[in-house]
Amino acid sequence: MHTYRIGEAAALMGVSADTLRRWVDSGRLTAERDEQGRRIIPGPALAAFARELSRGTDREGNGVSSARNRFTGIVTEVILGDVSAQVEIQAGPFRVVSMISRESAEELGLEPGVPAVAVIKSTNVVVEKP
Repeated sequence: MHTYRIGEAAALMGVSADTLRRWVDSGRLTAERDEQGRRIIPGPALAAFARELSRGTDREGNGVSSARNRFTGIVTEVILGDVSAQVEIQAGPFRVVSMISRESAEELGLEPGVPAVAVIKSTNVVVEKP
């Protein structure tokens, strides 16, 4: 069984190590101790907790959608072309780049510093193991 140290688990969850420790201390997330007495998170427990958190995501106001991958972040760059716009969003540690119509970018008022949500729906997803 794969286990994660606090810092590793925090990075995977996109939170600080302090937040992850609070989850463990409050009993929301299971942790064990390794031979050196350090707290470790069992992989299956972390996966179950991540799934639980994703179900509790607030999606009010988004209507009904089959898309499940939503990355809330901040617009860091918008490059306007004649017809299209390249929009870059920094969502936590993730950089998402999207090509949309120039008209859409202008209607949404997209510019650096504006909050945005990247909604991703894809039939092809590449999975890599670090």
